[in-house]
Amino acid sequence: MDTIFGFLFEFLGQFFWSLWSIILGIFNGIGGMFDFPAYLKIINNYTTELGGLAWVIAIIAILALAAVLFLIVFLIVMSLKKLFRFRKKVKDTNDLVDEVNALNKEVMRLNLEKDKILSMKVSQIGLNPNEISELTGEEMEALTSGEQAEEGEPRFYKLNEIDDLWKGYVPPIYDNSITLPELCERFRNFACSRLGLYYDIKIIRLFIAAFASTRLIILQGISGTGKTSLPYAFGKFVSNDAVIASVQPSWRDRSELFGYFNEFTKRYNETELLRAMYEASYNDNVYAVILDEMNIARVEYYFAEMLSILEMPSQDEWVVDIVPNAWSNDPEHLDNGKLTIPPNMWYIGTANNDDSTFAITDKVYDRAMPIDINTKGIEFDAPDTEPVCINYKHFEKLLEDAKADNQVSNDLIKKVNLLDDYVIKHFRIAFGNRIVKQMRDYVPAYVGCGGTEVDGLDYVLARKVFRKFESLNLSYIRDEIDGLCAYLDELFGEENMNECKDYLRMLKKLV
Repeated sequence: MDTIFGFLFEFLGQFFWSLWSIILGIFNGIGGMFDFPAYLKIINNYTTELGGLAWVIAIIAILALAAVLFLIVFLIVMSLKKLFRFRKKVKDTNDLVDEVNALNKEVMRLNLEKDKILSMKVSQIGLNPNEISELTGEEMEALTSGEQAEEGEPRFYKLNEIDDLWKGYVPPIYDNSITLPELCERFRNFACSRLGLYYDIKIIRLFIAAFASTRLIILQGISGTGKTSLPYAFGKFVSNDAVIASVQPSWRDRSELFGYFNEFTKRYNETELLRAMYEASYNDNVYAVILDEMNIARVEYYFAEMLSILEMPSQDEWVVDIVPNAWSNDPEHLDNGKLTIPPNMWYIGTANNDDSTFAITDKVYDRAMPIDINTKGIEFDAPDTEPVCINYKHFEKLLEDAKADNQVSNDLIKKVNLLDDYVIKHFRIAFGNRIVKQMRDYVPAYVGCGGTEVDGLDYVLARKVFRKFESLNLSYIRDEIDGLCAYLDELFGEENMNECKDYLRMLKKLV
């Protein structure tokens, strides 16, 4: 046994003694580096032997060594600071994570308590509705169950009120003798004489013709040119004030347009747009809805369902689900919780292009008719003009007659097809069937309003086709733009297609 202990002592002792020598050597070395008395002793030993130049070299060596020692101390201090800071940050992060977890648990607990309160009946818990409101932070109308609500108060307040107001409605005498050119001219004079708004007759024609091609019109341009005022004045002119829906940045889905059912109060939160839609089902007036600042939120989010519905070829398919079931006291024109989108309503959005807004996507532009208003109207004198009382069916008939009487000529269609081939070849962009259909609807209506066929086509191509060039690499197509302008001159004449050529030249300047 003594032998094995002796072996282990000597064998392991060799390792640990060597390790201790290393550690001891490191501390001895560090101590030697900072042994200032030893440095002073060496300096004293050579004081009598150093000359003038030797002293200069010695002083430089002393300063260099002092700088090295200072740098070593500085690095050690900074390393320790970083180590302590890192450990503190890790500790703070862990504290924040623990706090967030604790808050999440508290929120879950409070939600469970709230759900328990909402599930209890008033009679069971012995509280009145106001006391429950204080506990939950929400309003309550004395009813807590769907069955009680259905038997008592209706869930649609505004829509039921419309049923009562319009129950004995007698339609007015509509002015169904007016023509499209007269409508445009009288609208322009009305806006001037009654509202102090000045618009060029071309803008009026473009605006009225847009009603023939789509249910969504987009008025865009710089601020202060009368984009919102134009549909507002149109509502006044047709004796039915426009419905203004001010879009908010928080708009994300269809509930911003149609409202939503509150499961707690058992009431439907009705929007002004929903009220106007329901009211429009009672009469034949022309309704204009203004989506003011429509691109301050993403249009394809909150207006997506409407874009799809309005694309349906048959108006019988223009149906939107408001609530999933029917109650006995629901409004009369709700069919099993569904509302038919009224055919006498058009949606007019205003759009600004700045840092506070979103870009309108092709999905929206392709289904709408954009109209640019970038110039301030010039003042003019107009006779006092009264508003008109027009039936939407007559208004649509005027537009349909214009489309039938002013069909796009075969010669123009042939030129459009040649232009389509040219654009596909040089820019890899095609017109698309939807744009061609809108062109066939819009151009005749524009002619019926008093414009020319070429000017109508010019505007459609500039706003619906060449607008897509913005998504291309402008530096790549820059050299092709001059050729396209020359081809437009060749097809339609140098004096025509100025909207397209001005827009293309503007794109070229952006490069």
